[in-house]
Amino acid sequence: MQKKWFGTAMAVAMMGTVLVGCGNDSKPGEVSGEQVLNMSLGDDLPNMDISKATDQYSFLMMANSMEGLVRLDKDGNAQPGIAESWEISPDSKTYTFKLRDAKWSNGDAVKAEDFVYSWKRTLNPDTASQYSFMLYWVKGATEYNTGKGSDAEVAVKAVDEKTLQVTLNNPTPFFLNQMSFPIFYAQNQKFVESKGKDYGTSVDTLLFNGPFKMTNWVHDTSVELEKNADYWDASKVTLQKVNFQVVKDTTAAVNMYEAGQLDRVGLVRDHVDRYKDSAEYSLKPELTNGYLIFNPKVKGLDNAKIRTALTWAIDRDMYADIVYHNGTVGATGYVPNGTSDSAGGDFRKSAGDTLTKHTDAEAKAMLEEGLKELGMKAADLKLQLLVDDSDVAKKSSELLQEQWRSKLGVNIDVQGVPFKLRLEKERNKDYQIGLSLWGADYNDPMTFLDLFVTGGSFNKVSYANPKYDELINMAKAEADVKKRAEQMVEAEKVLMKDMPIGPIFFRGKAFATKEYVKNLVVFPYGVDYDFKHVTIEGKK
Repeated sequence: MQKKWFGTAMAVAMMGTVLVGCGNDSKPGEVSGEQVLNMSLGDDLPNMDISKATDQYSFLMMANSMEGLVRLDKDGNAQPGIAESWEISPDSKTYTFKLRDAKWSNGDAVKAEDFVYSWKRTLNPDTASQYSFMLYWVKGATEYNTGKGSDAEVAVKAVDEKTLQVTLNNPTPFFLNQMSFPIFYAQNQKFVESKGKDYGTSVDTLLFNGPFKMTNWVHDTSVELEKNADYWDASKVTLQKVNFQVVKDTTAAVNMYEAGQLDRVGLVRDHVDRYKDSAEYSLKPELTNGYLIFNPKVKGLDNAKIRTALTWAIDRDMYADIVYHNGTVGATGYVPNGTSDSAGGDFRKSAGDTLTKHTDAEAKAMLEEGLKELGMKAADLKLQLLVDDSDVAKKSSELLQEQWRSKLGVNIDVQGVPFKLRLEKERNKDYQIGLSLWGADYNDPMTFLDLFVTGGSFNKVSYANPKYDELINMAKAEADVKKRAEQMVEAEKVLMKDMPIGPIFFRGKAFATKEYVKNLVVFPYGVDYDFKHVTIEGKK
């Protein structure tokens, strides 16, 4: 999913979750005091339409105010959600989910047809969902979404009101866990269609079926969640409210934390050193990468050697330390450390360094080769860098500007815009160079690699290489996990040779959390947090 450069708010589970305040065995009902959790967001929610959302903040809200067929436990394992049970066919292609009695916040029953409608709405070409590709595992989904088939051929059907059946193209080991991700949630057709283009833009244009419901959303300012009394498992939910405030500056957020206005805060740079010896300090494992995106329609950026030189010129380890200093490390390829290779290992270890370190002289020589091919000089490169308007992104852009100026003699301007606008400009390819982040939706290299297939909805760099497409398609259909892993490694090597993107770092996250916050589940991929079992204990 698309992520911001910093903020509070993110299969075969190889990397475990973090459970904050896990030393508590209290049960709901045994705690006392106000059950309110105060958090911050790095920016406003861009879109709460299940079919159209693409970012970490919107997905966080959906995951706690709505519920999919399954929920993930603290170890990343699928547990019953709206589906109380399921069966998987012997060939591992057909899943039959039995739904429990659950309600929407308007009193309607949640039915199997709500899932069918939701998935087909996402796949409908007219919806223009960027996340439609996530449903391509389903038989007939690709064909419908690309205009080569009909919705009737999509193999998801309501056998009856409480039975949903899904048939896949190929066995997909992480498919069950994916059902916890918001793109697979149900949508109430009558409600969605009654709201039209306003659906998902305000509290009044949303329905909920999860542990909490959104009761207030002041754009660019705050969001409030309250316990949903009609949730099927409401007796297990202790928190009464979760308050979010939009805070874009990390120092301001830390000050609010120290003043007792926030219960958890992200830490970078000097704030890490201040808290690292405190009992409140924690590091969050995270499958998120940060990378440059290059618009090939811009003169100069249509040359692979120039893109490579701009990437090589960055001291990635220095960047990670100066900008973050929180467990973030310099990138050694595109897929981040800790990502499963699908064959029981770590993809990064299997692939090795597909992006190696180069001297300043090598970066300069690569730039000169590229400029010569285009008949240009360094001074002819009139480029602009698009970033968020956060303090971390500002620090990032300043460092990059200096590295490119001092090592390559290339001067680049910076445009800082709000998170939502950055996503829009990237989607419309209204940028020259961008700083982008992607967080894993599930623990597999494919969540990163299939972004850049020809015509992909998140292929913001218009990358098109038949060899790359072939390797990705082979890996998606390959049943032999070892061969599949090898195909994905080869695909990453092709990507790094063409350099349509320039990897910079694999992000880590450091936090300070008040000790009275118990049982907060923190996920390394997918959505950031699960608030369902959080309790506030011992707050003075």
